[in-house]
Amino acid sequence: MQQLIDENFFTIVIRILVALVLSGLIGFERELKNHSAGFRTHILVGVGACLMMLLSIYGFTDFMGEDSVRFDPARIPSYVISGIGFLGAGTIMVYGGTIRGLTTAASIWAVAGLGLVVGVGMYATAVFTTLVILLSLIFLNNFEKRFTRASSINILEIVVTNETMLHDLVAVLESYDLDIQAMDVEKSGKDLRHIYIKTRLPEGEPYLRLFDEISRLSFVQNISRRA
Repeated sequence: MQQLIDENFFTIVIRILVALVLSGLIGFERELKNHSAGFRTHILVGVGACLMMLLSIYGFTDFMGEDSVRFDPARIPSYVISGIGFLGAGTIMVYGGTIRGLTTAASIWAVAGLGLVVGVGMYATAVFTTLVILLSLIFLNNFEKRFTRASSINILEIVVTNETMLHDLVAVLESYDLDIQAMDVEKSGKDLRHIYIKTRLPEGEPYLRLFDEISRLSFVQNISRRA
């Protein structure tokens, strides 16, 4: 029993539990917004990073007395920070010219940092950072939506047939003085294409008229707006 539980065991348990709670709070916020990496993913990342930090601190104490061993507690955490980028990249998706998942990828990277900080015993720093991250994810997101709603960049997705007359579509867009920043065309089967147009859409009645005119074009099958 003495070999299984040493004097550092309860310190390790407390740090892992703290990492679980703090990373779980951030993951819960992502879960509420239905993101790809949610509650469980953030907990696993935070607890795993904490475990790697604890391994770096306490896992090699038996070898510290040997002259041929060089103790570097920062080596394992450095690999955690660089390696977590692959997991974060898995949450980033490119959809019709729109990049989604960057915030979730950043939150995973931040949670890994939280786990390392908790693993080394910096509880106050970890709690304060968790509050900052949560405030950023919750309140700054709402502030950004309200502040940029009138002039936000949108992706206009139009499903058309192969007999598309692009000049007719462009003529409708130009009649509303829209600044087309990018246009992407993707094939969807044999007979359909998806056209993604990045632009600033008008608000109110002009927005409704624009959608009505585009939908009246004979080759248009469907039209939708993506923020």
